[in-house]
Amino acid sequence: MSCFRKLLAALALTLAASPLVADDKDEVTYREHIRPLWENTCAACHGAASPYLGDFEEDKERYERELKGPRMDTYADLIFFVAWPDSSALMRRLDDGRNTANGKPGNMYQYLGASEEERQKNLALFKAWVGGDEAWIMKRPEEITKEELERFELAY
Repeated sequence: MSCFRKLLAALALTLAASPLVADDKDEVTYREHIRPLWENTCAACHGAASPYLGDFEEDKERYERELKGPRMDTYADLIFFVAWPDSSALMRRLDDGRNTANGKPGNMYQYLGASEEERQKNLALFKAWVGGDEAWIMKRPEEITKEELERFELAY
């Protein structure tokens, strides 16, 4: 094989393999991706003026009238609704219905964007941050296993 053909073969192999190697720039992080998305779609109801979950649950009707949901304005507060202690709450509420037995979207899916295309794009971003389809778990906290919790990526 000529030197030129070897070079072409090596280049072809490199290009073919390159999507398999994740670049740090491809990683979805809270700071670069989730925080700005959250600020645009969730902060009005789940921001710093919102109650923590315990307070919300004690007076749910009042907070719902005020259009306030549980507070999620920091990385730590948001993780509360993904990993622990309210495991998978975020996933159950943002899901588009493709992962539910009845096909019904979560109650917050509609707020992920103005169009279905935008909602799907934003849902894909949240899914990638959590850890992909393998980590997009729809179980309640008491049903989730340690192995399933370990699937979460949640890069800061």
